[in-house]
Amino acid sequence: MFIPLHDANSLRHIKRQYVTLTIIAVNVVAYLVTRAGGTDFAFAAALGLGYIPSVSNDLAVLPPELDLVPEPLTYITYSFLHGDLMHLGGNMLFLWVFGDNVEDALGHFRFLVFYLICAVAGAYTHGFIAPASNAPLIGASGSVAGIVSAYLILHPRVKVWVLAFARIPVRIPAFVLLALWIGFQFVMLVVDTENQVSWAGPCRRYCRRCRSGGPSQTQECSSFRQAPGKTPCGEAGKTGCSAADGNRATTVGAAIGHFCILT
Repeated sequence: MFIPLHDANSLRHIKRQYVTLTIIAVNVVAYLVTRAGGTDFAFAAALGLGYIPSVSNDLAVLPPELDLVPEPLTYITYSFLHGDLMHLGGNMLFLWVFGDNVEDALGHFRFLVFYLICAVAGAYTHGFIAPASNAPLIGASGSVAGIVSAYLILHPRVKVWVLAFARIPVRIPAFVLLALWIGFQFVMLVVDTENQVSWAGPCRRYCRRCRSGGPSQTQECSSFRQAPGKTPCGEAGKTGCSAADGNRATTVGAAIGHFCILT
């Protein structure tokens, strides 16, 4: 494991990375608010603001109390929610280290558009691959992957201070660190098909209770109402209680980052 700490790459076109800092602040505030509200509140936020393929594809509908925003907005809102502190910290650390220089190259507005496009692309592809999934996808992994990929193209030889194996400080070229990170996402996408999650915390507990048939199974698995002619969550077998695959969003975000910067 390589944890990025700092890159010796000063800004050239902007005074400060205002958009990057704002995105980080919004993610942190969203996490603190959902944590402060308790497990049930965090669970409701994940369902109401996360991207759910079955809802997006009109295979299921949320009850009114969880229908927090228009469904198209969940292609973006999901990327501002995180399941636990490690999930949040990992994404925000990569965004902090590499986002400023991508924002410097693109400008404030185009950087924001680019970040959101990567989020939308990650959610869309996840929904295309698993259209019947009832599990909410949350996390900024898709957007951050796009930023990482853009940095790799813009500044491949810049030296980055990292903690190798989370212990040893070393300075390596950016292309080594980022290529390893992106490659790891592709490997996980292929070999770890049963444990690829982009969210945790209350949603994981929800999934475990659904599988084990605990006392709250009926209440939580019935969060989705049956769409006309479709199978409700409670009768959809294990798929309605499975964890969302975050590596799909990450992989697509990286691909979108390459495409946008190269064109």
